Amino acid sequence: MGHFVGKNRTAGEFVGHRGGNFAILLGAVASVLALGVGFAVNISQIYNAKSSLQGVVDAAVTSTARDLTLGVIKEADANTSVQAFLDANSGAGILQANQIVLDKLTVDRTAKTVQADVHVDVAFYFPLFSMGATQRVPATTSALYSNKTVEVAMMLDVTGSMAGQKIKDLKTAASNAVTSLLTGQDASNPRVRVAIVPYANSVNVGSLSTSSVYAEATVSDRKQAPGNTAARSASATPSDTCATERKGTYQYSDAGPDVSMVNRDFYLSDFARQTSTAACPAATLQPLTANATSLNNVIKDLVASGGTAGHIGVQWAWYMLSENWGSVLKTSERPAKLDPKKVSKYVILMTDGEFNLSYFDANSVGQVYNSAGKVQTRTAATTLCSAMRDQGIEIFTIGFALTEANAKSTLQACASPDTASTKHFYQAASGAELDAAFQTIVRNIDNLALTR
Repeated sequence: MGHFVGKNRTAGEFVGHRGGNFAILLGAVASVLALGVGFAVNISQIYNAKSSLQGVVDAAVTSTARDLTLGVIKEADANTSVQAFLDANSGAGILQANQIVLDKLTVDRTAKTVQADVHVDVAFYFPLFSMGATQRVPATTSALYSNKTVEVAMMLDVTGSMAGQKIKDLKTAASNAVTSLLTGQDASNPRVRVAIVPYANSVNVGSLSTSSVYAEATVSDRKQAPGNTAARSASATPSDTCATERKGTYQYSDAGPDVSMVNRDFYLSDFARQTSTAACPAATLQPLTANATSLNNVIKDLVASGGTAGHIGVQWAWYMLSENWGSVLKTSERPAKLDPKKVSKYVILMTDGEFNLSYFDANSVGQVYNSAGKVQTRTAATTLCSAMRDQGIEIFTIGFALTEANAKSTLQACASPDTASTKHFYQAASGAELDAAFQTIVRNIDNLALTR
């Protein structure tokens, strides 16, 4: 009996001893788990701080680069600009106010880059002997800026099919685009200027008609127009301010009106009467300007009436970007000389239908709409687009509620080729989509001006 009792006692002691081992083991495991949790929390802090810091410094540098591009600030002001942005956004994410330190700002005037190196010191929630109480988190970002000037010509469809809600949607989208393009720049030295060219049966060129338009008084006048220095009879003086397309040698060029004026076709008036439409759009084109009020006054006057002579709109959008037209424009409206290092030029072509109305090779007013044997209006448009692109002008196109296959193919053919980052042809089925298309193009222009 004693033998067995002895054995039982030993077993009990063993059980008690094993319980102690478990307690020690549990304590060790708990300590490791606590360390693991603390380490994980600290790593999460570092990750979140890095993410928040990167977002703030990216925005600060991008904003400063854009202000340099627009001329809002000078290169010497870049440090102050970045610091102000960091101060204003230093509490972003999990960061604490006044925690971001700008270590260095580098403005490379040759490469046209702004680079910021910053850091924050993160105080850990769980200080660990292996990590210390704080961890320095750095971030670096750079952005391109440019001192180029930017010229944008917007061709807007105000034909009869745009009546009702569509013309309202266009007014909203075009006005928003103007705001996005012009807001924030130095008004005394603007880097961005915008022109607007409404089109329908013709283009209303306003005061430019006296120096640039040759009004055909008879059928025999339907030929290449003379230069504006040539003598004109009173009957060939424009009675309105409509312009159609050129005829002859300079039809697909941007030659200035001193070389050859733009025709006001003899058949235009009869066509407008027969179709009970306006010969000229109500809104007059606006040459390049940085004055948003002037541009919005044109947009406000948009009225839907007439046919789709899209090539005439394309033609005048080109003229508004051509230095060859400077002699008949005010000093502030004159396009810059083509120079890829100093100026970027863009055209936005917008339509809701097929280009199907032209005058230049019609033999009667009945042939003004596309007829068999005529040069298609869309062919004239794409020829003009190709000539513009050859000059280095970048073309974006927008189709609004398109239903004709030819309309889509024309816009696709006119648009500049897409790149990995930039799309050039857009389709919109609603006012919201039209607005979004214009805004995307504005952002693309903004980015292209910075990176080219």
